Amino acid sequence: MKKILMLLTAGVLSNLQAQERPKLVVGIVVDQMKMEYLYRFSDDFSNDGFKRLMGDGYTFQNMHYNYMPTYTAPGHASIYTGTTPASHGIVSNEWFSRKLGKDMYCTDDADVSTVGDGTKEEGMMSPKNLLTTTITDELRLGTNFKGKVIGMSLKDRGAILPAGHFANWAFWYSKTGSFISSTFYGDKLPSWVEKFNEEKHYMPYINKGWDLLKPKAIYNESLEDNNPYEGKLYNSTAPVFPYDLKDMYSKNDAGVLRSTPFGNNLLAEFAKKAIEKEELGKDNITDFLTVSFSSTDYVGHLLGPRSMELQDTYLRLDQTIADFLQYLDKTVGKDNYLLFLTADHAGAENVSFLKDHKYNVNSISPKDIRTNLKDFSMKTFGEDLVLDYGSFNLFLNKEIISAKKLDLALVKNSFKEYLMKQDYVKRVYTEEEILNSTGNDYYLNFIAKGYDFTQNGDLIILDKPGYIEYQGTGTSHGTNYTYDTHVPAIFYGWHVKKGESFNKKVITQIAPTIAQKIKVAFPNGTEANVLEEILNE
Repeated sequence: MKKILMLLTAGVLSNLQAQERPKLVVGIVVDQMKMEYLYRFSDDFSNDGFKRLMGDGYTFQNMHYNYMPTYTAPGHASIYTGTTPASHGIVSNEWFSRKLGKDMYCTDDADVSTVGDGTKEEGMMSPKNLLTTTITDELRLGTNFKGKVIGMSLKDRGAILPAGHFANWAFWYSKTGSFISSTFYGDKLPSWVEKFNEEKHYMPYINKGWDLLKPKAIYNESLEDNNPYEGKLYNSTAPVFPYDLKDMYSKNDAGVLRSTPFGNNLLAEFAKKAIEKEELGKDNITDFLTVSFSSTDYVGHLLGPRSMELQDTYLRLDQTIADFLQYLDKTVGKDNYLLFLTADHAGAENVSFLKDHKYNVNSISPKDIRTNLKDFSMKTFGEDLVLDYGSFNLFLNKEIISAKKLDLALVKNSFKEYLMKQDYVKRVYTEEEILNSTGNDYYLNFIAKGYDFTQNGDLIILDKPGYIEYQGTGTSHGTNYTYDTHVPAIFYGWHVKKGESFNKKVITQIAPTIAQKIKVAFPNGTEANVLEEILNE
C-alpha cells in the first residue's frame, strides 16, 4: 500500500511539474498580414484554421506595432525580443550603416558559410547583428540548454531572428529548392533535413501549378482577376489564373514557389518533419518552434491586397494552419502546446487603387527621391552632400561638409526645409530632435523607437498617410500608420482561456508575456509590459 501511495505521489508531482510549462511553444508569424484579412475573408475560412484559433483561443483585436519602419526584419526581431529597433538594433531589412560606412543586410555574417545546397551568399547569415536576447534565447538559458529551439522560414531573416542567438538550428529556403542553414548552427545539416531536401517536396507544387482553390464566385471580396493594380508573376502575360509554375520554374529556379501559396504549404511540411525528427514536445522540457510564413508577403507585394491571388493565398493558408493544428494535437497533445500567431507588419492599399477612387495620394519612386535630393544639394551647396537615402533615412556626407567648412546644423535644416515642401512629406525629423524626444510628439515616438544612433540617418522622413515609396502595382509597408501597424495577435492552447480584447496593445508585449507564461527570464532589452489577459488563467 505504501509503495502504491509513493508511486501515486510521484505521478502527481510529475504532472504538476509538467504543468508549469507547456511541452512545446509554437510561434507563427504570417508575413504582411493585416488584421482586416481575418474579417474580410472570414466567410470563406474553414472552422478548423483561423476560426478555431479565434474561437477557442484569445484574440487581441487591436494589436499594433509601436515604431517605424514596419518591415520584416525589425518586425520579427521585435516580436521575439519584446523591444524595438532602438534597442535590438535591427533597424530595417537592409540599411546604410553610419558606423560601418556601407550597406548591410540584417543577418549578414561574413564569418559563416552555407550549410546545404545553397549559394555562397544565401548561407552567410547569422543573428550576430541582433543586439538583445529573444524569448527563445531565454528558454534555452532557462532550461540549461536542454530545451530545443528551431526556427524556419522561406526567408533567412524570418528564420534566424526569431530563433535567437542560442538556437539549435535555423533553416531557410534556397532557390535550389532546399532548406539550408549556416555554419553558425553546425557544420552539417541533420540527416532528416538532407533526406527532406533530396525528396524535392517543392516539385509536386510546381508540377500542379496554381489555380483557384474554390469557385471563382467565392472571391467576391477581391477585385476582378485581371486588374491594373496587380503586377505580373514571373513575367506571366497577365495576372490571371491559372499560373503555369512549370514554365516559370524552367525559366527561373525553385524560388518561384515563394510567390505562391505553396511556399507556405512546403514550410508546414518541413515544420511537421522537424517536430517528428527532432522530437519536439516529447518530454517535459519545453521546446520552441518558430515558423514564419513568407508567401503572403511575396504575393502581397507583387499583386496587392485586393487581388484574388492574395485571397486564395489566405484561404489556402487557413487550410494549412488547420492541418498543422491537427498534427500538433496528434503528436504533442491538444493540451500540451502553447501557440501564438501574429504578423511582422501589415500593408497599405495600392495607391493607384485609392487614387482611382478619388483619394488624393500618389506613389513615390525612391529613385526619384534620391535624384531630387542630390539635385537640391548641388543647387544649394555646389556639392552632392547626399551619402545615402533608404528606408526613410537620409544620410549626409559629413566628410565633404567638414572639408567645405559648412555648418552641419544649417545643412540639416536646409534639407529639412526642402523636404517639408514636397507633396508627399508630412514630417521630417533631425537626429537631434529624435535623440531629444520627450514623448509628446505622436509621430516622433514611432521614429524614436525605431532609431539607432550608430546605424540610422541624419534625417528621417515621414510620408503622408496613403503615400507609398514603391512601384505602381502591388503594395508595400513601412510607415507608422494603422494600415501598416495593425496585425493579428492570437494565443491558443496550453492554459489560454477563450476571449478577446479590443484595448490597444503593442507587439513588444508578446515576448515578455510568453516569458511570464512559461516562467523564464525576460529577454534582456524588453520593457516587460505584459498581456495580463494571457496570464490570468
